[in-house]
Amino acid sequence: MENKEKESLNWIERDIIESRARGQKIITRFPPEPNGFPHIGHASAAIVNFGFATKYDGYLNLRMDDTNPEKEDMKYVDAMVDAMEWLGIKYKNLFFASDYYEQLYDMAVGLVKKGLAYVDFQTAEQISATRGTLTTAGQDSPYRNTTPAENLKLLADMRAGKFPDGHCVLRAKIDMASGNVPMRDPVMYRIMREKHYRTGDKWCIYPMYDFAHCLSDAIEGISHSCCSLEFDNNRPLYDWYVEHAWTGKGRPRQFEFSRLNIEQTVMSKRYLKRFVDEGTVEGWDDPRMPTIGGMRRRGYPASAIIEFVRAMGLSRAPRTVPLNALEFYVRTHLDPVATRVAVVFDPIKIVITNYETGKTEKLPIANNPHDETAGTHEINFGREIYIDGEDFSVNPEKGWKRLSPGGTVRLRGAYIIKCDRVVTDKSGKITHLECSYYKDSKSGNDKSGIKPNGTIHFVESTTGVPITVNEYLPLLHSGTALAEENINKESKITHNAIAEPFIKTIKHGHPCQFVRKGFFALDKDTTFIKTVGLREGK
Repeated sequence: MENKEKESLNWIERDIIESRARGQKIITRFPPEPNGFPHIGHASAAIVNFGFATKYDGYLNLRMDDTNPEKEDMKYVDAMVDAMEWLGIKYKNLFFASDYYEQLYDMAVGLVKKGLAYVDFQTAEQISATRGTLTTAGQDSPYRNTTPAENLKLLADMRAGKFPDGHCVLRAKIDMASGNVPMRDPVMYRIMREKHYRTGDKWCIYPMYDFAHCLSDAIEGISHSCCSLEFDNNRPLYDWYVEHAWTGKGRPRQFEFSRLNIEQTVMSKRYLKRFVDEGTVEGWDDPRMPTIGGMRRRGYPASAIIEFVRAMGLSRAPRTVPLNALEFYVRTHLDPVATRVAVVFDPIKIVITNYETGKTEKLPIANNPHDETAGTHEINFGREIYIDGEDFSVNPEKGWKRLSPGGTVRLRGAYIIKCDRVVTDKSGKITHLECSYYKDSKSGNDKSGIKPNGTIHFVESTTGVPITVNEYLPLLHSGTALAEENINKESKITHNAIAEPFIKTIKHGHPCQFVRKGFFALDKDTTFIKTVGLREGK
């Protein structure tokens, strides 16, 4: 590889290339804890690890780091597996940290035998109080110099259930004066009589994440453990456990990159749970949520999420990108494949006075102007039609390109019409518009010579289908601050609209574009969700 190309790669990829040159197999992993539903943060980590593995002829493992039975559940495992399948992320193996409980315990015993771990009977509060600060060293536990023989018996008693929950813990014996606080004799095992969703009541002691995670990597032969920057300070501990507890071949190495934060998007699991519990949103798959279920329901294509993550790249600096960066990729991926459908919001009725009563026409229109193979469908045209409320103005501003009194517009796929009269009720509210059409102005065969103000869409009144459209706004007004005043309490808007009959052919999972309105996805029955506008800010 030329030096210039090599310099353009990120620091992780450069190391992967060097490792591969030494003959090392590239094996990465995506290790979520199954204690919640997957979100775009999970997707980002999975995409990064999958990308490295596939680019360099390796493979990815999906591993559930399930060491905290109090919060974990099989439903979260199923949701994570489903999310990976939907995203198109292929993994070679599905593993669980709980598969390794016996091996992990044996490695803990090995550390005890080496005098590198001890059982501590201090309370959690006492351990915390004696850990020290960033500027002061920690204090040795009074149990730190217990002999290996005594610790072996105590650890066996812990496993046998001879102590109550929280009575003692197993700690690594490293350095209470270390400048890196995670190295100050971290807890390896705690007593917790909690039924595990996979192992049941077999265990009453459970390994801590820091102990189990790195050694699970070692067991699986992981070459590059790529994780978020929050684990940067824990890397020395990761390496210490691998060096002193792992006796097998190979040594995994940890690399960190910053999380990808998105403006106006709540990424905090605590806040997301609060929104669900308080009814701010309608569940974990609410379209306002950054969960995979929410984004999928909203109509975001998996391909757009993947391209967005890859385009944002990797960095060790904090990263927050605008929401419209994600929406750009969503829009770009939907436009070539979305079926066009005419839908009018806040409808205004038009009576075409010179069109024959009772007569209707069926006019062909493209399903997608970018794809000839998508075919066409027929729209209905008749004496009475509906146009969108935004497409008419009694007192139009300068440069108005839609309908106004005395003005002309082309009806998409049909004829040019002229607004002859605005009919109102006693209160002054518009009841309908009386218009005339030009018979020789039919789309595709226009001989009228008239240049209309613009083109608008319409729905024939007798065959129009009433639908409900839900528009979901960001949960934050701006930025990423979770202050109460920045939370958007009015983030759902419901519209009643009328669609052309072709709307009935739209299936779940197939994107559609409401002409001149944006991209939408079928939610259920005749309810649609707005995925994204046609352009930024719309």
